Amino acid sequence: MPKTDIWAVIPVKDTSKAKGRLANLVPKHLRPGLSLAMFEDVLDEISKTKDLSGIVVVTIDSAASSIAKQYGARIFSDEPQGGHTAVIAAAARRLQNEGCEGMLQIPGDIPLITKNEVSLILSNYQPAPSFAIVPSHDDRGSNAILVSPPCAVPLTFGENSFVPHLSAAKKNNINPQVIRIPRIARDIDCAEDVRIFTSYQSATRTQTFLECNGLGNGNPKGTKIKY
Repeated sequence: MPKTDIWAVIPVKDTSKAKGRLANLVPKHLRPGLSLAMFEDVLDEISKTKDLSGIVVVTIDSAASSIAKQYGARIFSDEPQGGHTAVIAAAARRLQNEGCEGMLQIPGDIPLITKNEVSLILSNYQPAPSFAIVPSHDDRGSNAILVSPPCAVPLTFGENSFVPHLSAAKKNNINPQVIRIPRIARDIDCAEDVRIFTSYQSATRTQTFLECNGLGNGNPKGTKIKY
């Protein structure tokens, strides 16, 4: 793709309160570590993508901030109490005010993502105004959004955000592109998601973390990861 000024934005909530829907599978004391393992898997692959101008991590979590700094990411900590929708809106405004051409919003819980899949999304970039989205596996969630300029379409996240995002793009006179990428579609929110994720036997920090804590489908394959 031609060189463009697109920034990846990854929101990371307070990991001490993350992934409550996994309570029936993952003990509370392990959930922060699992969240950080997933986040670092995502950040690692995004950092290998050559077609991005940079990475922004939106968080007030000190452990996530420390990991982000290791990868050279900028850290935004404004509007920390506003939830996913509010912090992404704030990041979009900030990037647009800085003159950035576009924003690629990526969640921190899709550890199967690879740099090639990030590049695939970016290869679908269209001149502004434009909007492209990767839905979750059940066509309910929004697992990646590429929007140009960053505030061209108001983003509203939740369990059923995919169809509303398509509608929002159309209301702003933009024909949305839908890009289906199976590995990006696999976020981890519930116990069934963990089961499906571990069946991939991926070479990820998340797989190692789950296996080393007795939550995977196999025997530990790597050094135990501590967060």
